[in-house]
Amino acid sequence: MKLRHILGAAASVIAMATSAHAQTELSWWHAHSGRLGELVDQIAAGFNESQSDYVITPSHKGNYSETLNAGIAAFRAGEQPHLLQVFEVGTATMMAAGGAIKPVYEVMDEAGIDWDPDAYIGSVKGYYTTPDGRMLSMPFNSSTPVLWVNRDKLQEAGIDPDVDLSTWQKVGDVLGQLKEAGVDCPMTTAWQSWVHLENMSAYHNTPFATKDNGFGGTDTELAFNGPVQVQHIQAMGDWAKDGKFIYNGRRNEGGANFRAGECALFTESSAGYAGIKAEAQFDFEVRPLPYWDGVEGAPQNTIIGGASLWVMAGHEPEEYEGVAAFLKYLSSADVQAQWHQDTGYLPITSAAGDKTKAMGFYDENPGTDVAVMQMTAKEPTANSKGLRLGFFDQIRGIIDEELEGVWAGDKTAQVALDSAVERGNALLRRFEQANR
Repeated sequence: MKLRHILGAAASVIAMATSAHAQTELSWWHAHSGRLGELVDQIAAGFNESQSDYVITPSHKGNYSETLNAGIAAFRAGEQPHLLQVFEVGTATMMAAGGAIKPVYEVMDEAGIDWDPDAYIGSVKGYYTTPDGRMLSMPFNSSTPVLWVNRDKLQEAGIDPDVDLSTWQKVGDVLGQLKEAGVDCPMTTAWQSWVHLENMSAYHNTPFATKDNGFGGTDTELAFNGPVQVQHIQAMGDWAKDGKFIYNGRRNEGGANFRAGECALFTESSAGYAGIKAEAQFDFEVRPLPYWDGVEGAPQNTIIGGASLWVMAGHEPEEYEGVAAFLKYLSSADVQAQWHQDTGYLPITSAAGDKTKAMGFYDENPGTDVAVMQMTAKEPTANSKGLRLGFFDQIRGIIDEELEGVWAGDKTAQVALDSAVERGNALLRRFEQANR
């Protein structure tokens, strides 16, 4: 009997000790797969190894749209993760979600974390903050579109690989030479709305929508059917008709064609670096996104794509302390510099960019700093700060549909963009009514 009591007491002590040192579990839902998913896992593993109080578990939930929908459904069921990765066009939706989120500035303040939101580069921070500068979500994977060049393909066509591609006028000339040389895919693109309307507008300091592109209120209206946007889309439509621009799909389907060496030029995210570096069997480089010469104020700055991490409401205080600790770790210069170098995403803090430069990475990998310079060379304006529009994922679907009409030669750019604006504005009015 005595032995039983001793064993029982010992078991209780062990249980108490185990409980006292149990790690708080945190969940992180994200949209990265393939190599990017592996790198996300590495970040989580690094945090878990850096301390013993918390363990964070990342889970891939599909593409950006699917991950957002999964997070919304989980919150309604009371099964939400601690962190949800949401692409930049979902920002307005998350802001309107009310009790579903816990703003990052609150999480960090309540945890007493030594954290400076001004450490983030302005073009990134501004996208995810309130008008008075309070950060709502944590920037994570921020990218911007650039021009990827297959130097071998240019040389094979008898074109100097160092040819000036700084303006769309010059790009048009080169596309003509490539076509004459028999190149089947002179140029393709990924994310056509993001690159060729959203960023094209910002880069030319031209409004995409009223009310400072939606930052000034939900009573915004779309404005991307102006002269600059029409000029650009019509030029691309003409190139499509002539076989100089090859359309491969709404997302990043064209990436496979470029990585396979089929296309000479490719407009895509700076984050295409990871896949292109891993797969391309040709000499490639990254150039700044071209601009239209003659447009006043161009080039301004491009805007970000990618996503941020939103803290979901409904968890315990000690769990939010773990979330705060992880977000601080995630934003550290070491972690962000490595993420930037591995992926091509922007270094979201000045310290991460400075560390990368000091390491000699840009010297050893020419062009990898193009996206950084493109985003930071000029202070963002009301037209180039970003976009904050309700139902924007659905609006992008409308834009995609209308652009496909231009590429197919069924619509002029003006007709297509006018239609996209009208249809998109109907969704904005629905969003405005739902969030009054």
